[in-house]
Order: sequence, then structure tokens, then C-alpha cells
Amino acid sequence: MINAVFALFVLAQTAAATPELSPQAMQDLQAGTAAEKRQDFETAISEFREVIQLEPKAAIGFVKLGNVYIESRHYGEAIPVLKKALEQDPDLPVIHQLLGYALLSQGYAAEAIPHLDKVHESGALGIAQMQTGHPSEAVSNLRAALEKMPNDPDLLYYLGQASEALSQQSLDALTAATPNSPRAHQVRAHSYFVLHQFAEAEKEYQQALALRPDLPGLHLELGEVYAGSSLWSKAAENFLTETKLQPGNAEAAYRLGDAWMQQGKLQDALQELKRADLLRPDNSDTLYALGKAAALTGDSAAAEHALTRVVAIENDSPLAAQAHYSLAGLYRKQGKAQEAEREMRAFHKLERR
Repeated sequence: MINAVFALFVLAQTAAATPELSPQAMQDLQAGTAAEKRQDFETAISEFREVIQLEPKAAIGFVKLGNVYIESRHYGEAIPVLKKALEQDPDLPVIHQLLGYALLSQGYAAEAIPHLDKVHESGALGIAQMQTGHPSEAVSNLRAALEKMPNDPDLLYYLGQASEALSQQSLDALTAATPNSPRAHQVRAHSYFVLHQFAEAEKEYQQALALRPDLPGLHLELGEVYAGSSLWSKAAENFLTETKLQPGNAEAAYRLGDAWMQQGKLQDALQELKRADLLRPDNSDTLYALGKAAALTGDSAAAEHALTRVVAIENDSPLAAQAHYSLAGLYRKQGKAQEAEREMRAFHKLERR
């Protein structure tokens, strides 16, 4: 995301706002620009320094030199040069843009913000705002930048970071404002669950349920705590309660079906997993569990259909490898040696990655 501005763009931005250069300075400028184009940065730097020596009051020499430093990733050297350019022409947008990039690249996010804000450089501005503890503003600017560059990996990464920080900020505010509310207990419970501190998580969820037993999501999350401890009976009990509270919740249906399968209640598991698949079609986890349950109940056609869909969706993931392995076992039981061998080859190929 933080990349150099092309030399020709810089020249176009600065030419109209600088005094007319002497013939020698213009010759050096052209030579430096030519060297910059062919990425001969050492020559470009030398030529632009000559421009500065000949025309110390012209912003263009400083701008061009600063830009070459950025292109060659010498951000620290670019900063004083660009600050000098700003003294010569404080209203030139490209100087603020380059200086904002250089400052941000060196970790001076707070100092970069006013420069990036001035030129509406939303992507870099969002990064700087995230790094200075302003996730709400960061999310807004990063989303705006992504509208122009939807698949930029840096923007997507920083948006994820900013969104996570904003979420945590909201949760911190919740627990500070209402520390004994059901939601505060739920937040603390989830934190314990992530840390695999299941006993503490269970306690917090039980406290939340004592206050609001019908709060959507609580039984689902508590069931996941029990599942994490392989307490499948308790897990299934909570997942079942959640499906009654929220019959349209596909995750609860999937979790219930999986818990019943773990307990050996295969027909019940198969029906619930089919329901989960209807509620949320083409979910790989649901389909894999459905395929396993169908195979265990002897429904080979349903098992093959579900596992084949997993492979089609996942393509080359670890879950796809497991689906290939399960399909191989299924075909082997049916006496389909060729198909079984094909699936095992696919399994071993993915395993070696």
C-alpha cells in the first residue's frame, strides 16, 4: 500500500508551481528523471542533488529527490528532503502525499496523519489512524480505499486489524459500563473459551444464563465449551436448546448434529445435519459432518453427494483431503477399486503440500 509515486506524476504536479529552472538545472532534472525511469537510483539521486544546488528555492528538486528515496526504500532519508520541499511550497499536494508515506513507513504515524488527510490519501491515512489508536476512523478510510482497490492485500490486512481493534474497543466499553450484565459475562466467557480455560468460561456463561436464559447465542457458545471438553451430552443439550430458541440458526443445527454423531445417535445426527445444510447450503463443515453421518448409517448415496460437494468447494484444503480419504473408504466398501484409488491419490497429493 505504501508505495512510491511515479516520477512523471511528481513532475506534472510540481512543474507549474516552481520557478523556471536554469538550462543546467533543467538538464540535470531531465537526466535524473531518465535515470529514475530505468531505476538507476544512484545516478538519479546525484542529478537531483545538482538541481537542488543550482535552484535551492525550487521545490521540484527536493520533491524529485524525496521521491527517489521513497522508490529506493530509503524512507528515513526522504523525510528531511521532503520537509525542505514543504518549506518551498507548503500547498503542493504531492509533497504532503510523499511526506505522509515516508513518515508512516518510518513509524511516525501521528505526524503522517495531517499530511495524508490534506490530500485525502484514504488508504495510508487509515493505516496511520489504526496505528495511533483510532480504529473507527481507520475502518472508514480503509473501506473507502478498498472501493478503489478491492483486492489490495495490504488494505485487506489493515482493515482486518482495524476492525478487530474496533470490536475490542466496543467490548471493553461494554464490560466497563455494565460489568455484571449478561453481555459482559458473555464477553468474559468467550475470552476464557479462546484461551481454553473451559471451567472459567462455563462459569461466566452460567452467570449470563441465570440473568437472561433466553438470550440468543448463549446456549450455542456454552455448548461449544462442553464440546471443547468432549462433554458431548451437555454440549448436545445446549445446542438443542439453542435450536429451539433459534430454529433458523444453521450453526446451532450443525453443532447439534455433530454432537449427536459423537454420541452415536446417528439417525438423529443425520436429520439435523440435513436441516443445517438446508438452512446454510454449501457450508463445508456441515457437508463433511453430513457425509460422515450418512456413511455411518449406510446411506452411501447421501455420503458420496455430501463429500463430493466438500471437495468441489474446498478444492485443496486439509478438509478437502479428509473428504477424499472418506470417499476412498466409501468406494472401497462398494467395491469400486478404481474410484477408491483415485481418491487416495488425491488425498496423498494434498497431504504432501
